[in-house]
Order: sequence, then C-alpha cells, then structure tokens
Amino acid sequence: MNLHVIADTLSIITITICFILKVPQILNLLAVKSAKGMSILGLMLELTSYTVTTCYNYTNGYSLLSYLEYPIILIQEYILIYLVLKYLKMINKLTIAIASCYFVVGTCILVGIIPKVILTFLTPMGTPISASSKIVQLLAIVRSKNSESVSILTWFISAFTNMTRIFTIWVDSADLLLLGNFIISTVLSLSVMLAVYYKPSKKNLS
Repeated sequence: MNLHVIADTLSIITITICFILKVPQILNLLAVKSAKGMSILGLMLELTSYTVTTCYNYTNGYSLLSYLEYPIILIQEYILIYLVLKYLKMINKLTIAIASCYFVVGTCILVGIIPKVILTFLTPMGTPISASSKIVQLLAIVRSKNSESVSILTWFISAFTNMTRIFTIWVDSADLLLLGNFIISTVLSLSVMLAVYYKPSKKNLS
C-alpha cells in the first residue's frame, strides 16, 4: 500500500478520534466532582497552544482538514477548563474577565483586526508551550499523589494521535520542527498516562 494512502487514512483516524479526545476526562470530572490532581496552569498552556495553532492555520487560509482537530479539541478544552475552575472554586470576576479578554483577542485575530504577523512569532513557541503543559500536569499528579480526577484514557488517546501525526508528517513533509513537536508530545503524554496508572487514586488509598 502507498505510504501516502496510509498517511491519509491515519489523518482521518486522528481527526475522528479527536472528537472524543477530552470526553473521558470531562466525564471523569463529572463523576468524581473533584479536580484533585488537575493542573489549571497546564490547561491554560494547552489552551494557548491549541488557540495559536488554530488561528495561524485559519488566517493563512490552509485547508480545514489539515488542522480540523484543533478547533474540535478547543471546544472540549473550554468545557474541561470550566469544570476544573468550578470544582476548584475559582470562577470569579477575575477568571470571567480573563476569559472575556481571551475571546475578544481571539476574535480580533481571526477577523484581521490584529495583524496575523504576530502569529508568525507565536507559532514556533507551540512546541515548548505544549511540552510545558504536559510537564506541569505530570508534576501536579506527582505532588498531589492522587490521580482520581485525571483520565488515563484521555492521555492514551493523546499519545496515540501524536504518534500517528509523527508518521503522517514524516510522509507528507518530513518537517523536523513538527516532527520534534509530536515526538516530544508523544513521550510526555505517555509519561502522564503512566503517572496516572501508577499513582493511586483517593479510592484506592482509602
């Protein structure tokens, strides 16, 4: 079978899986009604990375299929952040103001009020931001010694989709920057998954 056919198939699988990437985590939070072990800083870094990538692709007029997974994940990320803020009792005037600024700035970038050249400088930071979000989440699990609210399935899906992107990018462009990004993301996603697996939940401790 042609490598490009395999790559295209994996791209479709990746996008399809991303429809449920954060769903296990969201359902887990709703079930335990606790955000113990979740890192709000990690989620904010993730949000920044996904937002910059989405805006960059959209403003440059790239094919929607080449980045469709990002807006799909963004919607799930909004729900996840809301739930974490709710269970951490952090929904207040400050967080509402920050959220409002985020949506205003994002809209201004998408409609062209803010020059897209800014995204050219922000996009290369996607790799360290994405990596930092996973490291922060990993540290949160280790420090809290409780992984009850963290979904192992979400991190497995994250690792799997990152691995598929390594292959598709290698076939399509062999872009070293992108390959490095997804290799690092795969390793860190697997690290978080293993931390969730080996760190006992509150239920197991009792």
